[in-house]
Amino acid sequence: MAFEGLSEKLSAAFKRLKNKGKLTEADVKEAMREVRLALLEADVNYKVAKDFTAAVSERAVGEQVMESLTPAQMVIKLVNEELTKLMGGEASHLERANRPPCIIMMCGLQGSGKTTHSAKLGKMLKGQGHRPLLVACDVYRPAAIKQLQVVGEAAGVPVFERGTANPVDIAKQAVAHARDHGNDYVILDTAGRLHIDEQLMTELKNICAAVGPQEILLVVDAMTGQDAVNVAKSFNETLEISGVILTKLDGDTRGGAALSVRAVTGKPVKFAGTGEKLDDLEVFHPERMASRILGMGDVLSFIEKAQQQIDEREAEALAEKLRQDNFDLNDLLDQFRQIQKMGDIKSLLGMIPGVGKQIKDIDIDERQFSRVEAIILSMTKREREKPDIINPSRKRRIAAGCGMRVEDVNRLLKQYETMRQMMKRMKSAGKKGGRGMMPGFGFGGKGGRFGF
Repeated sequence: MAFEGLSEKLSAAFKRLKNKGKLTEADVKEAMREVRLALLEADVNYKVAKDFTAAVSERAVGEQVMESLTPAQMVIKLVNEELTKLMGGEASHLERANRPPCIIMMCGLQGSGKTTHSAKLGKMLKGQGHRPLLVACDVYRPAAIKQLQVVGEAAGVPVFERGTANPVDIAKQAVAHARDHGNDYVILDTAGRLHIDEQLMTELKNICAAVGPQEILLVVDAMTGQDAVNVAKSFNETLEISGVILTKLDGDTRGGAALSVRAVTGKPVKFAGTGEKLDDLEVFHPERMASRILGMGDVLSFIEKAQQQIDEREAEALAEKLRQDNFDLNDLLDQFRQIQKMGDIKSLLGMIPGVGKQIKDIDIDERQFSRVEAIILSMTKREREKPDIINPSRKRRIAAGCGMRVEDVNRLLKQYETMRQMMKRMKSAGKKGGRGMMPGFGFGGKGGRFGF
């Protein structure tokens, strides 16, 4: 999970302040020393870490502790505010063109994820009601054009390509094509190199001069830490990038790149790649990222993910079923499938305040979804609609049909009944209960498997 090591070390630093009646300069100095060490171990730029702790120290020593807060809470509040400021303060959105299309040039080193994230961005824009066009400007890497066509098709976004023609000419033709066909965003997937060289930069500058992109987004791998920051600095000095897309923020990322890029380059992180699926791209919100780093969760991002995947009509239909107490196993299966669409379960749970630390050592086996689906699909239509009729002989047949045990069938039915009873009690609390939430389904014990 991203920032896990940094979060733990910051928590340990704040824990020592809990029993303090009031803050002294010595207390603040000691806490900030540990915070600085935690930042450096997370591969944060040394100057950035030093300036950050100096800013927090100055505010902590000069500011009275609010009556409602303990000294530890005050320091956490100040760190949260300074982390948010360090990463840009607020989300930075894409520029809009006065005359469509808006041209976005994706650049970066080879292997950083430009092609995949071009498709991710295209899919995000399409979901917002736009008509993006992906453009294959990488004419050197073997199968680069084919890769863009494959991910473009999966994202439902058209791809413009002209084989191995001059990338500058391809970009100009693509913009003309977009104007003729009503595409309001053009996403140029440019070539990368294994390292920054003059040939790469010259080509990118020529494309910029030819089409005048509104956005130059640099795609960097967050797993590379300070290397990502150095790459961003080099590209920015040559191209004047407008923003950064950080990939692999779902992995064991130490956090250095996310915390250093803005301070070193002056350019915002605009998007974060959080998984391998084409839906796994988020707008980068500094205040939410700061909350995640400090273990406060990120409820807003969790809600947004749910809203993206849940159909309003399906939610209304489910709410009506709940009102009439008609929630059956078909509905349960639909709910599981919607949760699967939202992404990695452990990452999702980590967005809920207080849950991230509790599930750190839990092995969440997401294959449970497949097991649940297999059990339910082994039932007859009537059994799914009327689970009460499932007797011991039916359970044995269902278990044999899906290759599971009778105990697994019993566990599913018990969890379904618990969930149904909880939803009945929740009916009066919300007019649209059941929107993808799964009360009653536990996530296993510490170190145990998730579910079956």
